[in-house]
Amino acid sequence: MTQRVLVTGGSGYIGSILVPQLLAAGHQVTVLDTFRHGGTELAPACQYATFKPIKGDARDERLLDELVPQHDLLIPLAALVGAPLCKEDQIGAVTLNRDAVAALVKRTSKDQRVIYPTTNSGYGIGEQGKFCTEETPLRPISLYGVTKSEAEAVVLEHGNGVSFRLATVFGMGPRMRIDLLVNDFTYRAVNDRAVLIFEGHFKRNYIHIRDVVKAFVHAMDNFEAMKGQAYNLGLSSANLSKLELCERIQKQLPNFVYVEAPIGEDPDKRDYIVSNEKLEKAGWTPDWTLDAGIAELIRGYTMIRNSKFANV
Repeated sequence: MTQRVLVTGGSGYIGSILVPQLLAAGHQVTVLDTFRHGGTELAPACQYATFKPIKGDARDERLLDELVPQHDLLIPLAALVGAPLCKEDQIGAVTLNRDAVAALVKRTSKDQRVIYPTTNSGYGIGEQGKFCTEETPLRPISLYGVTKSEAEAVVLEHGNGVSFRLATVFGMGPRMRIDLLVNDFTYRAVNDRAVLIFEGHFKRNYIHIRDVVKAFVHAMDNFEAMKGQAYNLGLSSANLSKLELCERIQKQLPNFVYVEAPIGEDPDKRDYIVSNEKLEKAGWTPDWTLDAGIAELIRGYTMIRNSKFANV
């Protein structure tokens, strides 16, 4: 069934892969984005007459008044993503991550659908050896986790929404994010051949960006069965500590050296393992392993360098 889809923040890390895929499947897609990076992330989307980019802010309620009623499905991706960025711009975090989502949902009818990506960092610090399920209480320890968890509550209260609690995403994309953990460590392994790790025993879950997009498509195809619920979205085979992640990278880059610092601490205190069984039982399966994603990143980092201020 062809749908009219509104994606806010559609030129970002997830959107730059999701939007062209939705268009290729025959959907009409409107992207509301500031396009502040001024790049060509959505160049592949421009071949489709069913693609409509709108330059604007997802917090602009006049734009939401106009756009929301025109669409069947709403995917709010616009956000300040990650604890460091939200700490740096706390007003932006609250207004974009929470308030803009609430403003969008407020304008939807009971027939309009919402698919929302939050973060499994809402689990904060988990219990040792105990998997976080969708029933586990949310105890976010960062403003990022708080604002995203509050927005999720608004989406699920709407009754016609699905929420995905994303693991730490990895993989190459048109709008690349080198700051994410797997992407970051692999980049350092390729370019610096070394990394210093703080609190290497901290665990978290991981998921490839294309499997995130696959989950969005799965929710579109199975919406009636999935609506009103949150789903953990991660790789069941990848609940790993930072040290275990480095071991996996070192298998593909034997010259990579990683050292755990004897003193000091990581400002990111997240430490948990996650069960993704609920989403797997709903019929979704991942296509990408962690090892395949690391290999993909190594190929990608052969081509790109993050050396904006270097003289070499």
